[in-house]
Amino acid sequence: MPAENAAAVPGVYVDLDELIALEGRGRRVSFLPRQPVGSLLSGRYASRMRGRGLNFEEIRDYRSGDDVRSIDWKVTARLRKPHVRVFNEERDRQGLLVIDQRLTMFFGSRLAMKSVTAAQAAAVAAWRILAAGDRVGGIVFNDRDLAEVRPQRSRRNVLQLLGHVVAQNRALGVGRGIASDPVMLNRTLDRARRLALHDTTVIIVSDFDGADATTRQIVGGMAAHNSVVALLVHDPLQSDLPPSARMTVTDGELQIMLEVGSGSVRRHIQEMTEARLRSVFAWTREIGVPVLPLSAAEDTAPQLRRLLGRLPQRHGRGGNPQAPGASLG
Repeated sequence: MPAENAAAVPGVYVDLDELIALEGRGRRVSFLPRQPVGSLLSGRYASRMRGRGLNFEEIRDYRSGDDVRSIDWKVTARLRKPHVRVFNEERDRQGLLVIDQRLTMFFGSRLAMKSVTAAQAAAVAAWRILAAGDRVGGIVFNDRDLAEVRPQRSRRNVLQLLGHVVAQNRALGVGRGIASDPVMLNRTLDRARRLALHDTTVIIVSDFDGADATTRQIVGGMAAHNSVVALLVHDPLQSDLPPSARMTVTDGELQIMLEVGSGSVRRHIQEMTEARLRSVFAWTREIGVPVLPLSAAEDTAPQLRRLLGRLPQRHGRGGNPQAPGASLG
């Protein structure tokens, strides 16, 4: 199939208009059914992710209803009258998206390529962060290089980021001289770690092909001072092969026949896929980073709404929601 025809097939490639159209759906991605206080992606309010900082505003007289834990005992002792310290929630926070558009992402069996699902998820997240009034930026990477957009609070910035996503997405394909390079995952994550200095919401959208001990170290370093969420993009066919002896695989340009009916071949492919997934879930669990499996065989936005509501909520003393800074470190 010619490249121009492949581009017209839904789910093979994305275009900027499609990602812009996800703006409305991004606003509906929220914790509201499970957590009335706010949304993960915005970070604007208390959430299941790392909380915002607090800026000191004033010391004033104690009033009925004030939290006794906010009493400033030194001032109270000096003035012989209860006084409390008042803080304002820090309002400025940034979201950083890490978006995988490598050749391993150019695979799909039902609804869309993994690369398309990743692009859509990134668009939903970017629009949600911007709608909350926060800064949004990101890094888009393939097997050759990466494109970086510094976080800013502007629609133009989101469009610039999505433009890089579309450009790298459209460059994917068989017969285009692309050589798979698993090292690009760690190179990009290390760059993200250097950008996310403190209290940044980092959303990694990838199939994590090539993840190793270095990946764990880099992500663990980021999670020590930031909120990190991994959207693990997968396709069900990679772990649930059909029983037929042959399977037709297409990338939108070419079609090839794979012999998957052999029991040994099926077991080998499935074991490799499952081992990689188990490994990612194991080390992310150790460092406290939530992993949300995002299927390329389902519509992206509804999945995000469903998956985000499953994030565990931790509690501190007195049963109050606790920002999981310790769990992410």
